[in-house]
Amino acid sequence: MNVALLGTGLLGQGVAERLHATGHAVTAYNRSVEKTHALRQRGIPIAPTAAEALSAADVALLLLSDAAAIRAVLFHPLTSPAIQGRTIIQMGTIGPGESCSIENELTRLGGSYLEAPVLGSIAEAKAGTLLVMVGATREQYETWAPLLRSLGEEVCLVGPVGKAAVMKLALNQLIAAEMAAFALSLGLVRRGGVKAEDFMGVVRKSALYAPMFEKKLPRLEQRHYANPNFSTRHLLKDVELALGAAETARLSTAGLQGIRSLLIETIAAGLGEVDYSAVYERIDPDRDEQS
Repeated sequence: MNVALLGTGLLGQGVAERLHATGHAVTAYNRSVEKTHALRQRGIPIAPTAAEALSAADVALLLLSDAAAIRAVLFHPLTSPAIQGRTIIQMGTIGPGESCSIENELTRLGGSYLEAPVLGSIAEAKAGTLLVMVGATREQYETWAPLLRSLGEEVCLVGPVGKAAVMKLALNQLIAAEMAAFALSLGLVRRGGVKAEDFMGVVRKSALYAPMFEKKLPRLEQRHYANPNFSTRHLLKDVELALGAAETARLSTAGLQGIRSLLIETIAAGLGEVDYSAVYERIDPDRDEQS
């Protein structure tokens, strides 16, 4: 299948490589050209404009950072005419209202739109093990599920456009909450003189265990946050989207507000572009003298 991929950040690069490896003809575009060099070296064509990427494709996958970036790319005067007759699949994390609004504008331009946000990061994208949530009509789902299964066997139709966006926000706020809670627990045992391995030995055998704890433990123990799978800055963006959706649904957001403040402090400390597990630096600063 001829696929245009717009947005070659961490996840976008992994998705492009996977589609290329599974036999799809991928043409990539990114506003920052330097982020496309690795894909070019792997033999993936790079389009100079989003319009040219779209013109060569049957379908376009959006892996852009937010709704503002989507609008800047798709609704540029030079790009909009190329939308006519093409399907756009939005795979990033945006709000449900934003997704529905983008669908309306794309429909007006003669395009077709569905959403397919994913759970997973670079490794899962390259391995084809992403969890894909689809917001679409049944007909759209049946048409595009084979393509999406190149990225993950679990491709679930959640409902119409907007519903998959809600599910993705619910999952990403859980990522933020689990990371903050685990960092605090690890700080408590460290400062209380309990070995982290002893703590993990109990957690692993309990209903409290989450695989993310195992994955992030080495980063926290070594205080090493480089080469992120997901940055602090992007997690803050998703938490703010979740807050907006929760407030619209008239839910209490007190706990998530605290996590938002923690992420803001982490970014202010210069840790916005590293792995989001860097929130540990704000929860348990590495001090020689501990009170």
